[in-house]
Amino acid sequence: MATKYQSVRGMRDIIEPEIAAWQRYEQVVLAAFERYCYQELRLPVVEKTALFQHSIGEVTDIVEKEMYTFPDRDGENLSLRPEGTAGCVRAAVQQGLLSQSRKLWYGGPMFRYERPQKGRY
Repeated sequence: MATKYQSVRGMRDIIEPEIAAWQRYEQVVLAAFERYCYQELRLPVVEKTALFQHSIGEVTDIVEKEMYTFPDRDGENLSLRPEGTAGCVRAAVQQGLLSQSRKLWYGGPMFRYERPQKGRY
């Protein structure tokens, strides 16, 4: 029986048996980060659009065409993060993480409006 609700183009559900492979991969990666003294940084999924305009450049395909941007209740433009570097640098500066040498890692979903290549999500 088909449902009228379908996942968004370029997105998919990860279920068994594939989820087990993802979990094994994540365990190996986390162990390597820990072994080499990387610290996890969890970034917000939503950032101010100006952060990406400043860091990526206002005249780039990402900023002009590929970001999911919307105004908040106060009229400030917010965006779903299209990449993590800008948010990582913002967090490091804002949280005072630059005062000593650190190795950071981050992960999580990134959102871009583009047609995914075949076999990619």
